[in-house]
Amino acid sequence: MTRYTADSRDRVRDAVDMLAVVSQHTELRRAGASEYVGRCPFHDERTPSFGVNPIEKVYHCFGCQASGDVFTFVMETEGLDFVGALQLLADRFGVELQTEQEDPRAAGRRERRERLHNLLGRAAAYYARYLWEAQEARPAREYLDSRGLGEATLRDFRVGYAPSAWDRMLSASRRAGFSDEDLLAVGLAQRSKTSLGRIYDRFRERIMFPSTDARGNVLGFGARAMRQNQLPKYLNTAEGEIYQKRSVLFGIDRARAAAARAGRAILVEGYTDVLALHQAGLHEAVGIMGTSLTEEQISELQRVAKVLVLCLDADAAGQEAMLRAAQLARKRRLELRVVPLPDGSDPAELIERAGIDALRERVAASVPFVAFHVARILEQGDTSTAEGRDRAFRQLLPALRNLERGAFGDELLRRVAGRLELSEARLASLIEGAARQNGANGPADGQPAGYGPAHAPLDQAARAERTFLALCVALPEAGARMLFEVDPDRLITSEVMRRAARHIAGRTHSPLADLPPDDEVLARAVADLVARAGRAGRLSEDQLTHARLVLERARLERAIRRARAEGAVGIGELAREREAVLERIRQVVARLERAV
Repeated sequence: MTRYTADSRDRVRDAVDMLAVVSQHTELRRAGASEYVGRCPFHDERTPSFGVNPIEKVYHCFGCQASGDVFTFVMETEGLDFVGALQLLADRFGVELQTEQEDPRAAGRRERRERLHNLLGRAAAYYARYLWEAQEARPAREYLDSRGLGEATLRDFRVGYAPSAWDRMLSASRRAGFSDEDLLAVGLAQRSKTSLGRIYDRFRERIMFPSTDARGNVLGFGARAMRQNQLPKYLNTAEGEIYQKRSVLFGIDRARAAAARAGRAILVEGYTDVLALHQAGLHEAVGIMGTSLTEEQISELQRVAKVLVLCLDADAAGQEAMLRAAQLARKRRLELRVVPLPDGSDPAELIERAGIDALRERVAASVPFVAFHVARILEQGDTSTAEGRDRAFRQLLPALRNLERGAFGDELLRRVAGRLELSEARLASLIEGAARQNGANGPADGQPAGYGPAHAPLDQAARAERTFLALCVALPEAGARMLFEVDPDRLITSEVMRRAARHIAGRTHSPLADLPPDDEVLARAVADLVARAGRAGRLSEDQLTHARLVLERARLERAIRRARAEGAVGIGELAREREAVLERIRQVVARLERAV
């Protein structure tokens, strides 16, 4: 990292107009000979408690206790480190920074980077001027206008247009003193595979979106084709010493200060989405250059905001990107929220179709990622069948395993339990069992995490299911009839016990026969049932009937929870069915008591 002399820092501090710097973020009024006051830019307040001393160049808030000098203020409001704040102020107030004694090789690398940044900045200015002045760029201007993007926004982001000629950038850069090697290094030119390796402009007849670092230095370009047969549709600067796509956040220089003030950054996929959101007044929006958030991008975002708001397409790629973003955010202890967009829509398209207010409302209604993720799985999955509920549970498990308990977490677990037709205790048991199992050897082949009787502790419902099947084996004639009459998918919640029920049906006299040789989990479960049946002693058919009725009651209670979770009608009918089952249970219990 570049180290600047102490004298450079002092000269920047002396040159800075403290009032001009602070007034960009809050309105100030004089309150004394050397004191100005205003509303604090670091917290919401109605009565001004934020004071600035323009002579000492310090600030202090009596409300939130924020305080510091001009460098601290820029670091906090702009989301920069000290060197970044120093460089920004030096640029703004015309101070030349001097570096401490550098290794000649390090100095050479720094000077080269500065030269290449200068070349890229000149290229961005050239493309931007060409967009607004050239007749050739008229279709590009019309296209951008059709997307609802105004001239002020486009100029602010230095959007431009690359001419169709093969050497316009090449010739202009050579005249400015840059070498062919410079142009190749920053990706403005490329070498022909024929014509004896002649170089030519990489970008031609394309709308140019310059990508920058947090200070506004141009790193490279994204270029959109203007003709139908012009491939690829988007052509990016090639990876090199200046441009690494994994680190680029489109619009970060424009969004940084707004994100620092708001405490959040809105993440969208592409260039026009960023422009559309900024034009809508959501100035904290940045583009992640695709669907996948990277470690490098999240490190940059962590400097300016603690809340990341994903505003991505709701397609499969967007869903996958959200899962990865959730993992990265959790590691950095950042809050991740999601803006629910209509299927198949991106933010720019939503603004075109429904207007700016529609997008603002959706951003304001963003939800925690885990709530969005859970809702999508439950909406898209088929939870009307036992297998569907198993699949949904497996998909939900990573999110539920890391869910923090509290009012929000408990409500989400209640919703999931209702949709999966599980008691809250049973769902918690499955999640806990899965965490313990994955911490050891991982789930057994073919076995949903948390369902195995050998690994997860069984709650009351699971014990009741095991008891019923063990009694079917202990009373083979009655057990065969019972298993013929019931539907394991509706009656039994454990995936392993359902498989055991299907295997035992028709084999209650010899349940260990015909076990699949490659299903160790099923074999262990059936062997356990046979062992329990052997220890059962003298039994009556009423005991088997009672065990089945207990499962019927549990099934109806799950159906009632599901109906409540979905806001469905018919709860009254389910409650009457449950009361009828309870009455039958009371009758069976009375017979069992008389038989004692």
